Amino acid sequence: MKSPMKRELRLRTQRGVGIVEILVAVLVLSIGLLGLAGLQMRTLRNNQSALERGVAVMETHAIADAMRADRSAAVATPSAYNIGIDDDAPSGGATFAEEVLEGWRENLVNMLGDEATGSVNCESALCTIVIRWNDSRGSGDAATLEQLTLTTEVQL
Repeated sequence: MKSPMKRELRLRTQRGVGIVEILVAVLVLSIGLLGLAGLQMRTLRNNQSALERGVAVMETHAIADAMRADRSAAVATPSAYNIGIDDDAPSGGATFAEEVLEGWRENLVNMLGDEATGSVNCESALCTIVIRWNDSRGSGDAATLEQLTLTTEVQL
């Protein structure tokens, strides 16, 4: 049998988890959760940027497909689809090319934001399509205007 003195001594030395150990564990857990929240925010920003890049690629294909649908006119009069990056989109749509360019520019603004714009420069059957938009949300600095540009060359 154990003596009562040894039993009492053992109870005094080990009485469970102390408040300091609990506070340290909570501190370590809090720092880990803050890091996880920061990682989640960064992931959301990168996903938004990737989505916008995907939309820009799809809009590039949209205007190229529209020009291919009107290939004979686009090759015969390449300047019909030409529009500068800072030019205003044609309004009213008197021709198929003007309607397509007007709708394309509207889609860019609707899908990529108010700063989004695009240009088309055709020479013969080779066209260069440029889309520019603001990616400040993707970079995480909404105060800074960060322009991304996607350039694609297509053969009609």
